[in-house]
Amino acid sequence: MAGYETIIYEKKGHIAYITLNRPHVLNIYNICMRDELFEVLGAIKWDTEVHAVILSGAGEKAFCAGADLSEFLSAPSPAGARHVRWRRDVWGLFLSLPQPVIAALHGYVFGSGIEMAMSCDMKIASEDAVFGLPEVALGIIPAAGATQTVPRAIGPGPALDMFLTGRRIQAAEALEMKLVNRVVQRSDLLPQAEALAEKIVNLDQRAVRALKQAVSRGLDLPLNEGLKLESRLSHLIT
Repeated sequence: MAGYETIIYEKKGHIAYITLNRPHVLNIYNICMRDELFEVLGAIKWDTEVHAVILSGAGEKAFCAGADLSEFLSAPSPAGARHVRWRRDVWGLFLSLPQPVIAALHGYVFGSGIEMAMSCDMKIASEDAVFGLPEVALGIIPAAGATQTVPRAIGPGPALDMFLTGRRIQAAEALEMKLVNRVVQRSDLLPQAEALAEKIVNLDQRAVRALKQAVSRGLDLPLNEGLKLESRLSHLIT
């Protein structure tokens, strides 16, 4: 695929690598990044050669330190700003990928950085990762899914604590509260993500995709409907 301004996209074997590439501004999410992620994720979704995806951030300081508010809040109204941000539904694309997506998180993971990570299936953080949701202090609320994804991951009480205080959460606490799945040394971050991706690549891909669908769709269903979904998917691959 063509080169990009704000991301790096590579395929190595059956693993797709997406690297947020604005390290000079802590990889903050802007409109160009939105458009480039939309293009890449759309291609990955239909690429049968891709069996796992790793999302990471370039540079030493941040995975993603939030959104570029000078762009997203330059619309004439809050409703207009939200429309700009959602015009291309990057977050929906993340959630709709049939391949498992692994977020490799380091440094600052703020605002849109958390929202992007929560749209991934598994989250590995380095010991230096710091998480925060500062939107309410700016007179806004998260507008790319955090109010829905974070409470589902850690519960409504801890989520509201994060939202309302804007406090920074260190990697160890993020693991304890189940915001991330693993915490590793900084030097082990990408190797650990790659090792997990390699395990996925070597599995039966019909089973992997059916399993992801059963879990992601089942969370929004009553238990009896979720069990029916599991049964239907099980029969499809046997």
